[in-house]
Amino acid sequence: MPHSPSSSTSSSTTVTTNVFEIGKYPTIIVKSEGEKCTIKPAQGTTSVAPPKPLLIATPTEGGEYPVILFLHGYLLNNSFYSQLLLHIASHGFIVIAPQLYSVAGPDTTGEIKSAAAITNWLPEGLPTLLPSQVHPNLAKLALAGHSRGGKAAFALLLKKYDTRLKFSALIGIDPVDGMDKGKQTPPPVLTYAPRSFDLNMAVLVIGSGLGEIKKNPLFPPCAPKGVNHEDFFNECRKPACYFVAKDYGHVDMLDDETKGARGKATYCLCKNGKAREPMRRFVGGIVVAFLMGYLDGDFGDLVAIKEKHELVPLVLQRVEFLDESLQLH
Repeated sequence: MPHSPSSSTSSSTTVTTNVFEIGKYPTIIVKSEGEKCTIKPAQGTTSVAPPKPLLIATPTEGGEYPVILFLHGYLLNNSFYSQLLLHIASHGFIVIAPQLYSVAGPDTTGEIKSAAAITNWLPEGLPTLLPSQVHPNLAKLALAGHSRGGKAAFALLLKKYDTRLKFSALIGIDPVDGMDKGKQTPPPVLTYAPRSFDLNMAVLVIGSGLGEIKKNPLFPPCAPKGVNHEDFFNECRKPACYFVAKDYGHVDMLDDETKGARGKATYCLCKNGKAREPMRRFVGGIVVAFLMGYLDGDFGDLVAIKEKHELVPLVLQRVEFLDESLQLH
């Protein structure tokens, strides 16, 4: 069960937070090419290659850290999230971002199964890719995803895929369940029954205010109404947190520079804000504050953000909490 804010938050609300800035831990990106690579195992362990290529953002300072499995958006490269992943890792998290596919059709079943396989690989495989002084705490494991990856993250848990490890928190970053209501991609996640998601864990949903607006008449919006963040949050049960960034778009949390044809397309297909840096800091900071609360029991930053929106590096369109104990502060 998730931590309760009432047992770990003082009556005097913290009014400052540094979660939107780079944290105190030095970080690196570790790359693995998946089953093609040769892993040098730690002494006494067996070499186990990951099922998919990975980017791992990790602190380099010795210690034990919670782990986040992060699923990328539709036809995006995991490398496009490097700055976001490093921001989160700098606050004391190990973030694993697989490249789930190169080309994909509408059916997300394959990437959901791949996410389950990577989860099952973590106990033996992850320690062999980390600096020797860094240890993953798989008892504090979160699942996150952006866009179609957000849908896949919800599906992995809602469809009860068999995994060896138990997730303790779920994060949907502008999740999308298809083209429109009635045009969901398989397997459909949304049921349009309020509070119907049976997850038994804390959930964070982050939305973009511009995601439901078309960039141009030739293409649909990247996060259409009827299958976007609002619909996902409406089906979440408590405890759940919901933030919508007003003037930013569906891919504005990506790196400042995304190379190649796919990288250039991120500027052309979706309605964007003026810059990516504020949205990326916002997403990174909210994820950190949420996980510090519901994984570690430290709700100070999350409560501060709830009570003082000017701490956030952008304008919020909507904020909602389904957690009575947080409502008291």
